[in-house]
Amino acid sequence: MQAAPSPVRQLFDQAFNHGNLNIVDELVSVDLTTHMSSWGLPASRLGLKQMIANLRAAFPNLHCTIEDEIGEGNKIAAHWTIRGTHRGSLFGHLPTGRPVEVQGFIFARISAGRIVENWILIDQMDMLQQLGIVPPPRGNS
Repeated sequence: MQAAPSPVRQLFDQAFNHGNLNIVDELVSVDLTTHMSSWGLPASRLGLKQMIANLRAAFPNLHCTIEDEIGEGNKIAAHWTIRGTHRGSLFGHLPTGRPVEVQGFIFARISAGRIVENWILIDQMDMLQQLGIVPPPRGNS
C-alpha cells in the first residue's frame, strides 16, 4: 500500500502547479510561521498564498518538481525545481519572455497533518540572472 503524499508534496502539486490556493487552508496551519528571505510578505499562511500567487502571475506556466523529499518524525525536507516562462511582472520588472529553471528548498514542521512552520529558500539571484535583470557573475581576473 502506497502512503499518502506529504502535505509538502500536495502543496507543490495543488497550489504551485495548479493554482489551487484553497488547498493552502487545508494543508497549512492558520498559525503558520514561514521563514523566507527577501520577499517582503507576511510570515503567515496569507504570505505563503501571496508568494504562490505572485510566482504564478509572473510565470503562468509555472511548474514545480520535487526532486527529492525526506521525512523524519514531524519534519519534511524537500529539494525542488521551478520552471516557467516570465510572462508577468516580477518584483516590479516587466516580463522578459525568458524561461527559468531555479532550485529551491523547503524544510517543514508538521503537526496534525498540517504544515505549522517552514523555511523556504529559492535561488532568487539565479532567477534574476536568468531573466537578465541582474548581470551574471564576472569571472575572476
